[in-house]
Amino acid sequence: MTDTMHEAFPLQWPIGWPRTERRQRAAFSTTLGRARDELRHELRLLGARNIVISTNAPLRKDGDFYASATRIDDPAVAVYFTLGGEQRCIPCDKWDRLQDNIRALTLTIGALRGLDRWGAKEMVNAAFMGFQALPASSEAGWWVTLGVDRSADTDDIKAAYRRRVIETHPDKGGDAAEFQRVQDAYTEANRERLA
Repeated sequence: MTDTMHEAFPLQWPIGWPRTERRQRAAFSTTLGRARDELRHELRLLGARNIVISTNAPLRKDGDFYASATRIDDPAVAVYFTLGGEQRCIPCDKWDRLQDNIRALTLTIGALRGLDRWGAKEMVNAAFMGFQALPASSEAGWWVTLGVDRSADTDDIKAAYRRRVIETHPDKGGDAAEFQRVQDAYTEANRERLA
């Protein structure tokens, strides 16, 4: 992966990180494109590399968001990056709009950069320890949950994931816990492939 920004679809929520039950309306005033660009800029100022913004917003062929991305059901975002040779992830799903969750991450990174500039480098390092992107774990193995062979190629894994998401989605009569297991399994599969 290069230092260029790539948005990842579908959302890869970090395993073990709790989800917000009731989202709120933020007081931010920004567009989706501006929020994304500002997050990229703030991460680059931080020195982050291998940046991936993961959301449930489908992407156009040029890698940009569709205009309809502001109206998705799950506006959560998780930004993955490498900092000082360590993999990090900072997620946010507090707000009811995608651009507001991205803006919240931008402000968080800016505040952490401020701590660094103001002489509290150890505090910044301690904060980022909590954002370490740890390997996923699951009882049955991601391949069992997705219903594929462990040596399946990326396209087969993605197709199995999409099928399982439809089967387990709570809005389609599926079980929320199983739906989350499918999400977690797909995240784990992707991490294993990148390792």
